[in-house]
Amino acid sequence: MALAVRLRRLLFVGRSAARGLRLTAGAAGSRGQRVPWRLAASEVMGNSGTFRRSLLFSALSYLGFETCRVISQAVVVHAAAKVFKIEEILEQADYLYESGETEKLYQLLTQYKESEDAELLWRLARASRDVAQLSGTSEEEKKVLVYEALEYAKRALEKNESSFAAHKWYAICISDVGDYEGIKAKIANAYIIKEHFEKAIELNPKDATSIHLMGIWCYTFAEMPWYQRRIAKVLFATPPSSTYEEALGYFHRAEQGKTYLKLHNRKLAAFWLTKAKDHPAHTEEDKQVQTEAAQLLTGFSDKN
Repeated sequence: MALAVRLRRLLFVGRSAARGLRLTAGAAGSRGQRVPWRLAASEVMGNSGTFRRSLLFSALSYLGFETCRVISQAVVVHAAAKVFKIEEILEQADYLYESGETEKLYQLLTQYKESEDAELLWRLARASRDVAQLSGTSEEEKKVLVYEALEYAKRALEKNESSFAAHKWYAICISDVGDYEGIKAKIANAYIIKEHFEKAIELNPKDATSIHLMGIWCYTFAEMPWYQRRIAKVLFATPPSSTYEEALGYFHRAEQGKTYLKLHNRKLAAFWLTKAKDHPAHTEEDKQVQTEAAQLLTGFSDKN
């Protein structure tokens, strides 16, 4: 409305000015006197149609500028609102995760699966994987969810390669997919998995989960059966390998206890297994870790 009023005023003033100049020129000529500036005025003004078109062009240019300005402001406001909405969704997601509401979390995040926000996408990858781990999930659904999780993690990494969580969950999801693609694929992906865990630790050295998972990687290859080692030698000139001692530098949960037991350090084994057993369980997998740690502790106590 304000733009329309400004436009009408501008056009009205322009028409009035044109009439005033024509009247002045006509009055001077009616007395039969030659006006020196009459030709100059004509040159400046031209005919009235041209003048009106010039005014209209100026008005439309102004209108276009104002429209662009208003649209630009609207885009900024929309972008700010979008950022605020994402932050609100992430807060809800983190609350549901901490509360152990796995299915509700998945339902919340799948509404935004087309999002381009890396923080939302890696959380969606985690949620998909957690639902796959639930005891009530069928084998068919689990497989779909595992591949779905990998796709979300991949997109998260593409959107932000500086996200330690995106690297972590990408590595986890590649490992999960390997369960469906055979031992050769799992071993072939070993270096990729290690690379992304190491990158996650580099980006966030305080993330205990990434360190813990790197420990699992080391533990797995330290305990690799002979037939898997033979497959690894076929796939790689230098097959992936590790030691229990190397795994000790990473473990912070149940697998730490396993490693200490292998090294016959019972005191440290009991310490780490107890920590794992008492650690809060947010997912079905966490509960499995707690159960395993408790079983190891029981067996450990029976031997004393």
